Amino acid sequence: MSEVTAVPLRPIKKGSLAKLWIGIGIVAAVAIGFAWTSTASQVAISMPAADFMAANKGRSGVQTTASGLQYKVISEGDGPKVTPQDTVLANYEGKLVNDKTFDASEQHGGPQVFQAGRSIPGFSEALQLMKVGSKYRFWIPPALAYGEQPVPDPRTGEIAIPANSVLIFDVEVVSVLPPQPSMGSMGGGNPHGEVIDPSQAGGM
Repeated sequence: MSEVTAVPLRPIKKGSLAKLWIGIGIVAAVAIGFAWTSTASQVAISMPAADFMAANKGRSGVQTTASGLQYKVISEGDGPKVTPQDTVLANYEGKLVNDKTFDASEQHGGPQVFQAGRSIPGFSEALQLMKVGSKYRFWIPPALAYGEQPVPDPRTGEIAIPANSVLIFDVEVVSVLPPQPSMGSMGGGNPHGEVIDPSQAGGM
């Protein structure tokens, strides 16, 4: 007759059992949070731009200009106010409504130099609301950005900004620089602060 070796299971201590259930609860909460975030992102990206902007308008601290640009002051600077003629040094991060970053100054080595008046309309208007030292968040509707024109990432050729996208920018104006003779000689490469035609956008 063969013998069967039984391996007894050690009883779980009360404290260990509690820790086990806490661990399970944490894992479940994280999973639910991830699922909710993913679902919220999908809902946001599929929401028509006008509906998104209408919903965003009611959020705390959000202000809307006559053009439809929305902004929130994160911190107010005490320097001079930006004008269309100014050459600006700024940090920025641009995202879609699903929180996907499509461009950021840190991707280009730090603050970028560009002429405030040679931007997409919404970004140009946004900058002129700011003083040097300020940090703002902007929500730019498609009509003030790239409209129905999708914008590819020149590095990959893939669409970085889909058609009819709301653009969300966090911007910090570092300084206003002396006038520059030619933005092309600056090598800034910021597609949002240098050109209006998205087909000319480079260095995203």
